Amino acid sequence: MKLKRGILIKMKLNRVLFLVLLIVCGSVGAQVPMEENAQDSLTTVVAEQGDGIYSLLRKQGVNPYELFDAFVALNAKNLRDSIHLYVGESYLIPKVVSDAIVDTDSVTKVPTNVKSVKGISYEIFGEKYAEVEIKSDRLANTVYYLISGHGGPDPGAMTTYVGKSISEDEYAYDITLRLAKELLSHGAMVYVIIRDPNDGIRDDRILEMDKDEVTYPNQKIPLNQVARLKQRVAAVNKLYAKHRGTYQRLIVTHVDSRSKGQDIDVFFYHHEKSKNGKKLAESIHKTFQKKYKKYQPNRTYSGTFLDRSSLYLVKKTDPAMTFIEIGNIRSKKDQRRILDPDNRQALAKWISEGALLDFEKK
Repeated sequence: MKLKRGILIKMKLNRVLFLVLLIVCGSVGAQVPMEENAQDSLTTVVAEQGDGIYSLLRKQGVNPYELFDAFVALNAKNLRDSIHLYVGESYLIPKVVSDAIVDTDSVTKVPTNVKSVKGISYEIFGEKYAEVEIKSDRLANTVYYLISGHGGPDPGAMTTYVGKSISEDEYAYDITLRLAKELLSHGAMVYVIIRDPNDGIRDDRILEMDKDEVTYPNQKIPLNQVARLKQRVAAVNKLYAKHRGTYQRLIVTHVDSRSKGQDIDVFFYHHEKSKNGKKLAESIHKTFQKKYKKYQPNRTYSGTFLDRSSLYLVKKTDPAMTFIEIGNIRSKKDQRRILDPDNRQALAKWISEGALLDFEKK
C-alpha cells in the first residue's frame, strides 16, 4: 500500500472495468419464484441507540455503501422516513455471497466481473478511513477544489448540544473530507483547500473543536474575515491557472445559523453569469430531489438553487462553483442531519453523485 503525505490529494487510476449484470425479475406472468426460506436465511440484527444504516451495516463487516440500497429495500416497512432506524427493532442484513447480493426480490445470484485493485491510502482521512477504494474512472481528468467554511481562528456558526459547544467548521470539514474521498474513488484529482493536520474523517456526533486548520498549501488562516477569504480565493485561482484547459469545479460547504425553530433543507448558490456553475448546482440539487423522493417520500424537499453572486467566494473564484448550505446548526431537526455521521456520509455521497451527473452531462 502506497502512503501519500502531500497536501495535494491526487489519484491516477488504472482503468478498471466494472461489468454488472442486473437481473430484473417480477414482470407480470413471468415472475421468478422466491426460494421458500430465502428471507429466513438472512442475518437479523437489532438496532441500538445511536445506530444508523451505515453504522449498522459496518458492524456486520459488510460494505455499507454497496449494500445501502439493498438494506432499504429489505427493511422499507420498518424505517422512519424511509431512511432512519427504530431503536430496538430487528433488521435484515443483505448477504454478499460470491460477489452476489441476495435479497427478497429474487434469490438469483448477480455475478460481477471485477478486477481486484488495492486502494491508495491518504493520511488526511485519518487512520480508519485512509484507504480509498477504487470504484471507477468516471471522473478521470477532472479537478475539484473543496472548501469547508470558516476554520482556524473562526469556528463559524456555533451552538450547544447536550451541554457541549459545537461549531460549523468541524462539521463542514468532515462532510468535505467524505466528499473528497468519494470524488477520488471515481478518479478525480482533488484539492482540499482548508485542511486539518490530524482530524481525519470522524464518526462522532460531537466533533471536538480546534483551531489548527490551514489553507492550501500550508498557510496560517488569518483572523480578519476579508483576509481569510482573499487567501482562499488566491489558493484556488492559482491552481485553476495551473490546470487551465482541464474540467475544473469548486464546491464550498457551509452550515447555516438561524433561529432554533427554523428548519431548512440543503440548498445551493451559484454565480448568475456562470452557466457551468448553475449547471453544477442544478445537477446536485436534482440529485437531492431524487434521493429525498426515494428515501423520504412522505415529505417535500424544499431546498433551492439560487444566484448569490454577492458572496465573496462566489464572486471572486475562477472555477465554475456551487456554494452549499447543509442545514441550520441551531435547529434540532437539522442537527440530526449534521451530527449523525451516517447522514454526513449520505450528504457527501449525494453531492458526489450530483457532481458525476454534472460531468457526464457535459
